[in-house]
Amino acid sequence: MKNPRKKTQHAIDISEENGVRYLHFGSEWVQGAMRVARPWSLELAYTREMMAGLLLRPALDWPRHALLIGLGAGSLAKFIYRNLPDCRTTVVEINPQVEFIARQYFKLPDDPRRLDIVIGCGADYMLSGDKTFDLILVDGFDPDARAGALDTLPFYQACRARLGEDGLLGINLLGRNKGFLGSVDRIQSAFDGRVAVFPSCDSGNTIAFATSGTPVEISLEAMRQRAQQLKTACRLDLLPTISRLQLAHPLPDGILRI
Repeated sequence: MKNPRKKTQHAIDISEENGVRYLHFGSEWVQGAMRVARPWSLELAYTREMMAGLLLRPALDWPRHALLIGLGAGSLAKFIYRNLPDCRTTVVEINPQVEFIARQYFKLPDDPRRLDIVIGCGADYMLSGDKTFDLILVDGFDPDARAGALDTLPFYQACRARLGEDGLLGINLLGRNKGFLGSVDRIQSAFDGRVAVFPSCDSGNTIAFATSGTPVEISLEAMRQRAQQLKTACRLDLLPTISRLQLAHPLPDGILRI
């Protein structure tokens, strides 16, 4: 996760327990994690759920260009690097110390051709450029669990403008936060209601997906088939996510539409 806009420096701590290495920003709140024996896997449930866009856009060549706002321990960047070799990824991270820690302790690859790390404010990056992406993932909080400029209507509108025709935005929200419903309202407004909010993880993280281009229209059965392919190919188990989605949101005709 990244510290948006206000503070560019904060305490960074690393802990390790039962074979899992954790990243903290000066508190006990976990900002990232890596199982030392499986550094390419997504250890935290919410990071796995952030990759559920692979269920919604099941084409084998999607995404080709990904943008991550917030580096944290580099889990999402490493997963994409390892399992989607044709995808070029840009990561925007405001704190240069976080990049150093991700490389030193969390095995972030050094390959600028496929993984470009930009040190800067994610909100400024979105509002000032025009390059488009197939997948934008936003996971940005300061040490006090505040998203700041990354949770505003102009920011979400900028995200919409930076998506390609098959583009998809995935956002990590704190479902137990009192501002959660306001965040969802802003995303809904920016994307004309074309938003799917997945059920909250046990940690309280809630992932929302939004699009403005090619409609998402996929059956639960097709999602399960794709999830099984992903589980076999890269050990990404999204089957529990589909089950939770079905229980929390009965879908007309068993089809998810965005």
